[in-house]
Amino acid sequence: MFTKVLIADDIDFNDVGAVLTLQELGVPSIEYAKYCDDALLKIKKAHHDDNPFQLLISDLSFKSDHRVNQLNSGEELIATVKDLFPSIQVIVFSIEDRAHRIKLLFDDLGIDGFVVKGRNTVSDLKKVIQNAYTNAPENISPELLHVLQDRTTSEIGTYDVQLIKHLSLGISQENIESVFKKEGIHPHSKSSIEKHLNKLKIYFKANNTVHLVAIAKDLGIV
Repeated sequence: MFTKVLIADDIDFNDVGAVLTLQELGVPSIEYAKYCDDALLKIKKAHHDDNPFQLLISDLSFKSDHRVNQLNSGEELIATVKDLFPSIQVIVFSIEDRAHRIKLLFDDLGIDGFVVKGRNTVSDLKKVIQNAYTNAPENISPELLHVLQDRTTSEIGTYDVQLIKHLSLGISQENIESVFKKEGIHPHSKSSIEKHLNKLKIYFKANNTVHLVAIAKDLGIV
């Protein structure tokens, strides 16, 4: 079992469930951080001291307060940790239940498990931690297993999400080409953008781009 774990969560109540679970599993060293910057600092120091964390359990949402931070969300923390210390396993512990967002956490950030906060929090977290340790495939809350099998989440990629997101911000289809070029998003040619938009409209049975954005928002894609 893991011997050193860091919990990143800004709400004490959530820490309790995670701590009890880790204690039941016999984890001897458990540390906490209420800010993403503090979590990263702890991880860096542990690595420097040659006593690294093996597992990070992190929420996604961290409420802002008087303190100015460099990292303000679980996604930012996870992306940085995975980039600097790829050997650390990461389990997300969140109320998030939108299929596409969870799928992207696995595909883009390379998380090792996901547990939704709810009625079965303790049992689900315990199982996902054990599975992460043994590299077992079932690394998500049982009620969310459909996320990894959902046709929508499997066929819509990061590029498609970026495209819909820019449309939802009020950027016209005609201007997306220049915006994508500026942001380094590929492909950014007019024909490629049109091709992807047509695919999305057909896939979601949308009458136009406004309808497409509305559907995407309803599904929690953006």
